[in-house]
Amino acid sequence: MILEKKRSDLVTMILFSMVVLSMPIWLNPLGANYPDLLQKFAIFGIFAIGYNILFGLTGYLSFGHAIFLGVGSYTAVWSFKLLSMNVIPAVISSVILAGIVAAFVGFVSLRRSGIYFSILTLAFAQMFYNLAYSVLTPITNGETGLQLALEDPRVIDRLFSTAGEGLPSTELFGLSMSGYSGFYFCAVMLIVAFYVSLKIFNSPFGLKLKAIKSNQHRMKYTGYNTRPYLLTAFIISGMFAGLAGALMAVTDPLAGAERMQWTASGEVVLMTILGGVGTLYGPLLGVVIIKYLENIFSAVNEAVLQTFFDFLPSWLQDTMVVIVSPFVGEGWHLTLGLMFMGIVIFLPGGITEGFQKMKKRFFTKENSESSNQEGK
Repeated sequence: MILEKKRSDLVTMILFSMVVLSMPIWLNPLGANYPDLLQKFAIFGIFAIGYNILFGLTGYLSFGHAIFLGVGSYTAVWSFKLLSMNVIPAVISSVILAGIVAAFVGFVSLRRSGIYFSILTLAFAQMFYNLAYSVLTPITNGETGLQLALEDPRVIDRLFSTAGEGLPSTELFGLSMSGYSGFYFCAVMLIVAFYVSLKIFNSPFGLKLKAIKSNQHRMKYTGYNTRPYLLTAFIISGMFAGLAGALMAVTDPLAGAERMQWTASGEVVLMTILGGVGTLYGPLLGVVIIKYLENIFSAVNEAVLQTFFDFLPSWLQDTMVVIVSPFVGEGWHLTLGLMFMGIVIFLPGGITEGFQKMKKRFFTKENSESSNQEGK
């Protein structure tokens, strides 16, 4: 049984790694194979995977996870300014500091549950946003945002090389983190994050988190103190968000207070619900759909629609353009809203639930047909 489970996990990781690393190939027909968008898929995928560990496994809805995204970004940029343009110190320090902040926020917020927990995390998000925007300007540079400068010390880099004339770029032992090399670094981090999530889902710790989501009161009656498990899940989730924030700075070395706004937390909630809460792949599906709509679907205009419908008669072509145009371009939010409404009403388990229903119906039909043939 254990051997079969390990083999199943190995197959899952191999398939997942192949899908992620080949994204530039299979996303090419969809026009989504350029590095910036691929990096967003990977970075927000890590963010959503981490958020799903808290929301998906425990049912605790947080509106404050953008805090850790912002903390990760600010920490990474400060690492680039003070230490080195190498991404390893930036990533490690961002994950650690995000975990420390998550421990503080979680310790306070987890004193309440349900809607009160959500409101507390939202309050923390607004508080940290205002701190970054106006109060802690010596650290965050306020509304301008934290950026690299020529006079930054970068003490580790100075020991081994002299400063160039222009601003340096982020690198991994000499490999630039721009373009496709930046994507593949983010992709490797996504694969590692997915592996950690897979292990948590299948571990006794993950089962306890699912039990808390199912009935926390019953867990307490059996003698379990649920607070340490919830706090641990909150910290791990915050560290995932910190990693995502660090990777944002790795691919684009700046940090701003807007990354801490509650809207960023709302976006990851939307991604998780759209794909499927509490599932391994659901949040990743939500990330791909939303980021594709935001970056590709939003660029479609009437000229593109005219080209798309040019196989139709001219009168029907113009009619179709008039009908479809409100849902593309600047109206992509309308498409997303309708999609979200449809998912919530008809597939509460997200898109993953739809796939499972299709799979179940297909196999049930196939089995019934084979049984009928055997009966004959």
